[in-house]
Amino acid sequence: MKIEKSQNNISFKGIYNNKILKRGLEFAADNGALFAAGTSLVLSAAARPLVILSTPNTDKENKQYACIKSISSSLIGYILMLCASLPVSNAIKEISKNPANFLKPSTIKKFQGTEEKLTKSSRYIFATQLLKLGLGLLVVLPKSFMISNLIPPMMKKIFPKQQDNNIPAMKSKKETSFCGYSPKPLSKGIGKILDSEALQKMSEKFHDTNFAMHIMSFTDILGTAAFIHFTNTNKEIKENRKKTLMYNSAIATGLSVTGGYAMDRALKKPTERFIEKFKAANKNSPKLDKYVEGINIAKPVLILGTMYYVIIPFISTFLADRAGKSPQSAKKVYNEPSRT
Repeated sequence: MKIEKSQNNISFKGIYNNKILKRGLEFAADNGALFAAGTSLVLSAAARPLVILSTPNTDKENKQYACIKSISSSLIGYILMLCASLPVSNAIKEISKNPANFLKPSTIKKFQGTEEKLTKSSRYIFATQLLKLGLGLLVVLPKSFMISNLIPPMMKKIFPKQQDNNIPAMKSKKETSFCGYSPKPLSKGIGKILDSEALQKMSEKFHDTNFAMHIMSFTDILGTAAFIHFTNTNKEIKENRKKTLMYNSAIATGLSVTGGYAMDRALKKPTERFIEKFKAANKNSPKLDKYVEGINIAKPVLILGTMYYVIIPFISTFLADRAGKSPQSAKKVYNEPSRT
């Protein structure tokens, strides 16, 4: 970090004042669910397929199925989250700008506490982020269903030589998403949710916890369970590939969640030091609280993303390939030259 001294103050230069970093943190604070979906899309379309395809001593077609699942999962997740989260994000922004227009005075008092502004309150931040990040839970079932049904046509398109022509082509279905919304009615609806005593009590109890990590991890677990169910009942996916595909998903999620919590604990103190330095470098910024909120959202997103899309695929692809084979087929593979 570079520090420049002047007569009146000290200005910090470097990563803590990076404009791209600040914009990213602001976006993560305003729309954590879409930030997570966008991060997943970038990592799943590039890093994860490369890691999967480089896994040694693993069936080639199993790796191809894993790659297609990775790409389709994040692509569908991003599209669904884009349509679901933007209206909610903008509605919450409207509430934050004019809370008296949408919230009861008692709600504002309870959330704000001793803070100077409502938006600085950790209780209010918890409640609004719970609604934003909770959108992942709402789209997890349709997302898993669409991923499972998108795998066969994508396999035929990207890896056509590997496909059995006797498998019937999947009929295309038109999927429609309604992204239009009217901000004010939605803001009023969200305001009523924030007015609820149950949410206020939850905010009081859990505002100081690692709730962002918990929500994202639970969403991943639920999504994996749903994907396994839909894959198992999908007649378009080859029967001899289903088991490996399901094992891969379960192993990857299990390892990424447990590894993610371990990495989160290991990075707790470095993150606190980063936040303190960031605050010192931006102490006069009117968006400082927003940036710090963004750091707390971006941290679990990047940790889980790195675990799931970069570190774990190498392990999960190898283990799933072994677990998905019958003893007879496994013996045959070990005695034959590698197909990779």
